[in-house]
Amino acid sequence: MTLFIMGLLAAIALMSLVWIFSVPLRDASLVDRFWGLGFIVVAFVWWLLSGTPATAWVMLVPVTLWGLRLSAHITWRNWGHGEDARYSAMREDRSDYAFAVRSLFTIFWLQGALVAVIGLPLLASVQGGSPLWTLVWLGWAVWLFGFVYESVADWQLARFKLDPANRGKVMDRGLWSFSRHPNYFGEIVLWLGYGLIALAFGGWWALPSVALMIFLILRVSGVTLLDQHLSGSRPGYREYAKRTNALIPGSPKA
Repeated sequence: MTLFIMGLLAAIALMSLVWIFSVPLRDASLVDRFWGLGFIVVAFVWWLLSGTPATAWVMLVPVTLWGLRLSAHITWRNWGHGEDARYSAMREDRSDYAFAVRSLFTIFWLQGALVAVIGLPLLASVQGGSPLWTLVWLGWAVWLFGFVYESVADWQLARFKLDPANRGKVMDRGLWSFSRHPNYFGEIVLWLGYGLIALAFGGWWALPSVALMIFLILRVSGVTLLDQHLSGSRPGYREYAKRTNALIPGSPKA
């Protein structure tokens, strides 16, 4: 519990620092750029406070690669586009001061707390011990598949958006022809990999955190929310949704 609290405080401190920069910029979506980095911070804090056990590399390596890629991708994707529409809607009818105070609690500190809670598989894996190596390698294989799948999906979507001829069109090529949200599918798979690695260290108690992450992707900030938005704003998306699985890849329907 002491280790968890220290990681929680580290995540809150990181998000507080990001909040300080977001206020004069009037851009609360800066928090999204530091979501992946937050997991790296708490993982290394827990590792250092645990006495830097040698076996922690099996979790530190994948979470560092994932966190850096995710933060870099979100930063590149959002560069020059201003504040995300979700946060701009929250800003409406509020003074800058009122929104700044509210955003500290409901956006930045909330995401900091979620980083620590969802990151429990990292805590289970960086404290050391003798893991079940068969389960570690299985977790790595699952994580690697999800990481590559998500990265390829993001790269394909980025290339699609860079072409001016595709403006306003629905991305239905490559991995996006097999499911509407291949990036979220990859994200879910890699988190299952984290869960397997944690389980290899006896961290069964961290598995609800994996379930929480999957729930957030499916029902809160990911699949459902994006489908609702695109169905009402992107011509042709409803037809695309009828012939394409939401998450799990499959052959397009007639």
